[in-house]
Amino acid sequence: MASLTKNYRTTVERIEKFISPLYFIDVNLYGRQYPYKTSLPTLLHFDSNGRIPFKEAMEIGNFTTTKVGASFGPTWTTHWFKVRIDIPESWLGKEVHLRWHTGCESMVWTSDGIPLQGLNADDRQSFIVCSNATLEDLRQTFYIEMACNTLLGSGSPTMISPPDRKKYFTLELADIACFDRQVYDLVIDFEVLHGIAKHLPKESPRCFDALYTANEMINIIQKADFSRESYTSARELSSKFLSQHNGESQHKIIAIGNCHIDCAWLWPYEETVRKCARSWSSVVHLMERYSNFRFACSQAQQFMWVKENYPALYEKVKYFVAKGQFIPVGGTWVEMDGNLPGGESFVRQFLYGQRFFQQEFCKRCKEFWLPDTFGYSAQIPQIMRLCGIERFLTTKLSWSLVNEFPHDNFLWEGIDGSTVLVHFPPGKSYTSAVTVKEVVTAIDKLQDKGRVSCSMMLYGHGDGGGGPTENMLERIKRLNNVDGLPKVQHGTPDQFFSTIEEKHINQLCKWSGELYLELHNGTYTTQAKMKFLNRQCEILLRDTELLHSVLLAACRDEDKKAYPELELERLWKIMLLNQFHDVLPGSSIEDVHREASFYYKEVIKGAAGLMDTAVRRLFGVPEGRGEEEELVLVNVLSWQRTELIRVPWYKDEISRRMWIEGVGKAMQNISNEAGGGTLVPVIVVPMGYQLLRGLSAVKSSVVLEQKKDGGFFLKNQFLEAVITSEGCVSSLVLLECRKEAIASGCVANRFVIFDDVPLYWDAWDVMDYHLETGRDAIKEIVEPLKITEQGPLRASLTIRMKIGVNSEMKQKISIDAVHPYLLFESTINWEESHKFLKVEFPVNVLSPQATYEIQFGNLQRPTHCNTSWDWAKYEVCGHKWVDLSEYDWGVSILNKSKYGHSVRGNKMYLSLLRSPKSPDAKADMGKHIITYAIMPHSKTFQQAGVIQQAYQLNYPLHIFPTSHLAKPGASHYVTNAHRVLPLEMHESLSWFQVSDPAIVIETVKKAEDRDDCLVVRMYESFGGRVHVVLRSCLPIHKAVLCNALEDVVESSLQKVKWKGNNLELSFNPYQIISVLLYVEV
Repeated sequence: MASLTKNYRTTVERIEKFISPLYFIDVNLYGRQYPYKTSLPTLLHFDSNGRIPFKEAMEIGNFTTTKVGASFGPTWTTHWFKVRIDIPESWLGKEVHLRWHTGCESMVWTSDGIPLQGLNADDRQSFIVCSNATLEDLRQTFYIEMACNTLLGSGSPTMISPPDRKKYFTLELADIACFDRQVYDLVIDFEVLHGIAKHLPKESPRCFDALYTANEMINIIQKADFSRESYTSARELSSKFLSQHNGESQHKIIAIGNCHIDCAWLWPYEETVRKCARSWSSVVHLMERYSNFRFACSQAQQFMWVKENYPALYEKVKYFVAKGQFIPVGGTWVEMDGNLPGGESFVRQFLYGQRFFQQEFCKRCKEFWLPDTFGYSAQIPQIMRLCGIERFLTTKLSWSLVNEFPHDNFLWEGIDGSTVLVHFPPGKSYTSAVTVKEVVTAIDKLQDKGRVSCSMMLYGHGDGGGGPTENMLERIKRLNNVDGLPKVQHGTPDQFFSTIEEKHINQLCKWSGELYLELHNGTYTTQAKMKFLNRQCEILLRDTELLHSVLLAACRDEDKKAYPELELERLWKIMLLNQFHDVLPGSSIEDVHREASFYYKEVIKGAAGLMDTAVRRLFGVPEGRGEEEELVLVNVLSWQRTELIRVPWYKDEISRRMWIEGVGKAMQNISNEAGGGTLVPVIVVPMGYQLLRGLSAVKSSVVLEQKKDGGFFLKNQFLEAVITSEGCVSSLVLLECRKEAIASGCVANRFVIFDDVPLYWDAWDVMDYHLETGRDAIKEIVEPLKITEQGPLRASLTIRMKIGVNSEMKQKISIDAVHPYLLFESTINWEESHKFLKVEFPVNVLSPQATYEIQFGNLQRPTHCNTSWDWAKYEVCGHKWVDLSEYDWGVSILNKSKYGHSVRGNKMYLSLLRSPKSPDAKADMGKHIITYAIMPHSKTFQQAGVIQQAYQLNYPLHIFPTSHLAKPGASHYVTNAHRVLPLEMHESLSWFQVSDPAIVIETVKKAEDRDDCLVVRMYESFGGRVHVVLRSCLPIHKAVLCNALEDVVESSLQKVKWKGNNLELSFNPYQIISVLLYVEV
């Protein structure tokens, strides 16, 4: 027996050293897990010079002899090994492991190309060759695919530094060894007892029970010189302790394995494909031995990668999905960023994700699974519910620096009033190892004590994959029901959420609005090119779908009307992949962003080609120039709009005719420097087309005058502006009410540069203290402000300046005859280091709240710092516009590709560029084109048309030539009997329009799996209730409401009727409604 007098510290450390993998392994228990070892008789190597399939490696592999101690590399290269195993006959009946220590990732393959298990330096450096060696097992051959990168890439000197591209990995150990499972079981027992002794409060008797039990076990083993009998006796003691159970009221922890593989981050996309195979093969290998093991896995894209590249492994995955062990979750194509994607992109994540899981596994996901992203839009709850999901899991808000989120289980209410059930695992992690410390911490940190009786623990190596290990599963086995600890039990997400819904839903608190992460707010700005290309792709895909939908509904020719469904889906999925939460936010290595840029450009090229096809079929666009050629203007937005368009000079016949028709007085020639051509004002019908003819002049001309101080005075029918010689706005008056938009004594459009050095997460974080370092960004005026365009329709000024230390900017400031804003277009060559560039607008507005556009709506945030929750939002996310308003008056900032904003008091900032150096040392370096505008307005921003103007800035008119002549005097609308064929071209035609400006038609597409249906998706944008009429000239005979997955809403079958060419609908604030429109075939 142990001495009656014991020192707590020395006894705890005695237990620790007895099972230490680092100390005294020559005499402790840990070092006895492999009593017998033997080297490999044959070890051959082949440098594949790239990531190639197993079959190709076998076909071209020129294997040569290598040995332990050799090094392989450099980073990102792949090496194949042929391993022959000769098990000694004396090991018959024993468990035999292949041990492989390289410090990087590897995959074990059978000789006929079946992936068996991943290997890595994090708790998985061996593979079970056989658990009970027979004569047939003695001679075997395996192949090992070695990837020269770690689970978390190859950053140096820190994890998030740019990768060390010259790193080599040494084969430190390659052998087979006889594994002593009895010793291993004791090691796990000791781990658990040590954890209880160390992490339970010293006031707990169980703490010292564990301490004395483990101490006595060591005495038994050491006194008997590590005999088999002593192992048995020691296990009897541990079993006695661990079999003392809890009461019925003890908290239950549902343990769910996962491996959260980032689709790209500190490694490229291609490596993620192999990470999935390494991790999932390890998971199914464990499932074959642990029938109660449950593993949750999200991201349909990764399932698709495995299906395409590892079909044998995928069949095993499908088998365990059917058994209920391998559990698809999330319902999305990837784990996307939660702030930056547009609303329709969110919908498509669920649409394509849920369709994949339904097609592959005959089930849809019940939980939205997004453990690791950088904040969550307040419109997510409604989108979730429209996609058949009412449960949400994440952990990331535990990273907030300032405020601790007050709940782990709660109801989350979106801006439309939709609510979903949310769980934050109280362990604050998705990479738990199921240690006693983590179990104790989970219950200590639980925010909802007394409200819930269970919580989740997500365990397994993550981010770079790896997943659960045998050690974790063995600890769960021992922690299943131990007195003094929460009950740790295998389970599923569905079991957990069902328990909360059945027992605790009425005790939960509600959180309204966004889930703002008080960290990683630099990701709204980092890698500006990603944001720019993403918005381009979102817009182009939307417009392309609209035109092909019209063609599908209106064209009689079956060949011409063919909808490119597969190609559009392919392009959408490429863009959705790039919206992964480390790609679009800009927090990946250079290789990833280079590849993502290529993918975005592939989407742009592909969508442009599809649009060209639709336009040619709709409007008879000629291959070359024709004498009777006209221009057709396509408005993709659901309201009438007035714009200026540029008619190229080579369209001389069009220009001549317009002068004859009397429109010439409203035209303006454009210099070659400004693009060349003729500037023409146009008014185009809602979501339709208009031929360029018979247009009337605008109400008033633009005025541009130079002032004596070198500045300029600009004026149109809406605004008067004074621009200083430095390019700043010293005055901006809204003529309608004669109110000044710029704060007294201040100038707007002032460029401010900040020092931008975070605590660690370079590409991710903008710290609060950066606000203390702001100063003028302009160092020198290289070319003074000058007139570059002057005429009745538009006037422009241009200035070129040096900013920061090494950067230069050229900016054009414009005012035109038709838009109620002042426009700024900048070209910046950015070459800074750890600097943050913003543009500042001090405005003459007093308001405690600013309003920001988000997906399918808008959100208010404080402009003051009353509480820590308020001032922590010093950098926030918005989409196309932000508005600061008081009663009957306000100012909005519109933009074309920016997402970072800050409004403090009356100062509005638009974040333009950052310059972090990790993990991409070249992040944001180079040329950028940035467009934004300032729009003062009377009344509310809704009444002033801010939403519409922001859309118009981002969604330009499409202009196409057509050789088909229109019917003279044809009206905006035709009856359903007409079809929109080129031979029936009308002067103008509106395909869709809505009777109230609050409603935005966001999407028109062909329905999935239905060739006779279109989907029209709309949302209420003002934040109010409205009854509207949707009109269409297309041959529609029936309308049915559907959800975002395009399932028919049964309750709408009797309520929604298509009458004539109309459909009446009622919207609640920020409500999204999707309608299936059945087309006459």
